[in-house]
Amino acid sequence: MKQKYYQYPDQYDVIVIGAGHAGCEASLAPARLGFKVLTLTVNLDHVAFMPCNPSLGGPGKSHIVREIDALGGEMARNMDETMIQIRMLNTRKGPAVHGLRGQADKKEYHSRMKRVLESEENVDLKQGIVEKIVVEEERVLGVITKTGLFYRGKKVILTSGTFLKGRIIIGEATFNAGPNHQYPANKLSASLLEMGIKLHRFKTGTPPRINKKSIDFSRMEEQKGEEGLSFSFDTKPLTGEQVSCWLTYTTGETHQIIHDNKMRTPLFSGDIEGVGPRYCPSIEDKVVRFPDKERHQLFLEPEGKSTEEYYIAGLSSSLPADVQIKLVRSIIGLREAKIMRSAYAIEYDCLDPTQLQLSLETKKISGLYAAGQINGTSGYEEAAGQGLIAGINAALSLRGEEPLILKRSAAYIGVLIDDLVTKGTNEPYRIMTSRAEYRLLLRQDNADQRLTPIGYRIGLIPAERYDKYLNKVERIEEILDYLARRQINPTTEVRHQLKELGSGDLTKAVPLEGLLRRPEIAYNDLNYFVKDLPVSTAEVLEQVQIQVKYRGYIERQTTQVEQFKKIENKIIPQDLNYDQLKNLRLEAREKMERIRPHSIGQASRISGVSPADISVLMIYLEQKKRAKKNG
Repeated sequence: MKQKYYQYPDQYDVIVIGAGHAGCEASLAPARLGFKVLTLTVNLDHVAFMPCNPSLGGPGKSHIVREIDALGGEMARNMDETMIQIRMLNTRKGPAVHGLRGQADKKEYHSRMKRVLESEENVDLKQGIVEKIVVEEERVLGVITKTGLFYRGKKVILTSGTFLKGRIIIGEATFNAGPNHQYPANKLSASLLEMGIKLHRFKTGTPPRINKKSIDFSRMEEQKGEEGLSFSFDTKPLTGEQVSCWLTYTTGETHQIIHDNKMRTPLFSGDIEGVGPRYCPSIEDKVVRFPDKERHQLFLEPEGKSTEEYYIAGLSSSLPADVQIKLVRSIIGLREAKIMRSAYAIEYDCLDPTQLQLSLETKKISGLYAAGQINGTSGYEEAAGQGLIAGINAALSLRGEEPLILKRSAAYIGVLIDDLVTKGTNEPYRIMTSRAEYRLLLRQDNADQRLTPIGYRIGLIPAERYDKYLNKVERIEEILDYLARRQINPTTEVRHQLKELGSGDLTKAVPLEGLLRRPEIAYNDLNYFVKDLPVSTAEVLEQVQIQVKYRGYIERQTTQVEQFKKIENKIIPQDLNYDQLKNLRLEAREKMERIRPHSIGQASRISGVSPADISVLMIYLEQKKRAKKNG
């Protein structure tokens, strides 16, 4: 018997399917811009849930968190309010690859984000499983839930994470479930297929959780937090006592257990169909792929202050539960460890991201957007960045404005989305600093200078915060101007002090910035040479120091960006018939027809499109332009 559907009395501007990290940002952005939002999630007790690491950040990922903050998103602020440890990684390298990493209290992170959604007057947060997206004449109309309610909406944002036909795998045991054994969304995949959306099957996994009381920390290396750090540009740094993480290693016994049970591992027995993340492999995959490596590094991370659970980062596995007990107890410091939650792999459906526009709206269905792991990515940060952009663009479309398209030269979020839409992905995609061509310009420390004006223009950055940002920029410029104007003469005292600082001699007068440009001299060292050195906040002085010390490199990359913009700004008409370009190779025609690139720059990044193909395309567009002008 065909199920009846009943229309919900209220209508919405935006409907968000899912309330994970992508769904939260996708909900808050349009709501804060004045639009009525419905957020539907499988379980209200798992809003902004962290099914894997109880942490955020790291190189590339922390860049995205700070970009979300600079645009007016919530992730960084939520992290700062619920954080139990923070550190800066890669400090021995240049600022382009520095990365904040913070440990969250998992329960508090969820609870605070849920309160934020509940307190937003334009958000209706409801528990419900969406089974069908309603479409008419290739335009979205709303969604239908498992309980038979039809919610009408002008825009729908799909942020279903790993719930689509989710299947958990623990050795020989398999069952349908979403992350952390939640109820899966089994029918929504069929609805997407009916609309002509192509789906992939991916896999991810998570390590076991163990009881703190069963850990021998004396055999591990302590990883303490640091003072004076925060993710958001608008919150105070974490103060007070921080909870430590711990470093340990696998052993030869660990590796032998994996080899002895290799055929009970679904990864090798053929029971896993989905493609897993290459940059975050399971422990059994690492041991088999790198047989000469004597040990693998593992981190024990606390899941919060109100629980004894510890997460073993680096030990993702789909081994049977009985093997996991032996495996964990073979690790240094875990001889008596008690597993509280077994590790598992999870397979799920996700869509081919080349079916999306750069705005994250689907090409087939007007008004339908997708963000997060449904687009083939891995990680909370990547998901939240996409969710924010999808939410912003849904709102801009409702306002009748052009979408926000962040270029690769402007943000890691821009790199992430461009990679997905232009190249697609055949495995769960993870952002890394190496994916960005202009990473010295896309540092985590200057995300506010790159994106806060955009957030303010859209309406997500309030005036008070924007004024604070402008004051910071003005102070940076004032100090840079002072350093450029203030001359230092090679007096005996100056030369002696340079020697004391381990720096080279000075033979002629130089501006103060000339001294700061030396690698061994920090900003505060300049107090030895002048009595009126400007003082300011740590973040202002950090910007001053970076801009002075890396000026040559920054200017070089800025020039490269200007060259990049020349082809990036050459827009391709979206109704272009590529079959008319007979001089294009067949492969290039087919791929450009499928991707439908926004610009010449995007077209040049499509796999299989050669420089000769780009030349043909540019000549054709120029001829069309001249014909239109003369015609």
